[in-house]
Amino acid sequence: MRKIYFLLHFCLVTSAVNAQSKSEIKVAAVVENFKAALISGDRAQLEKITSPNLSYGHSSGKIEDRATFIETLASGKSDFVKVNLTEQSIKVSGKTAIVRHKLSAEINDGGKPGTVNLGVLLVFQKDGGNWKLLARQAFKL
Repeated sequence: MRKIYFLLHFCLVTSAVNAQSKSEIKVAAVVENFKAALISGDRAQLEKITSPNLSYGHSSGKIEDRATFIETLASGKSDFVKVNLTEQSIKVSGKTAIVRHKLSAEINDGGKPGTVNLGVLLVFQKDGGNWKLLARQAFKL
């Protein structure tokens, strides 16, 4: 009986992993790069990953364009110390990808330590063969 359970579990896990398309795998990698850029505040990396038309929505209701979003992170005004993403789902439709996840983070905004727990919706658009963040909306959990 244990062998049957193990085999069934292995098949389910394998099929779930294989169910991800190549595009979904590439988008997942871009999300990880975006997470690293949030922590580092690296201006060049943030510019590479985001669309010039970025609309970045905060859980407070504040909306930033690309220039403001990047400057806020690069200047340290918004400082992500540690970021953890869970319950992530990715759906790709043509040149558009929708990513949802939960984000928990340690922050140090303006030198003031804190934590955030958010639900996040990211919209990526394929541009010249690269996935670019077009829109983001966060909400408090």
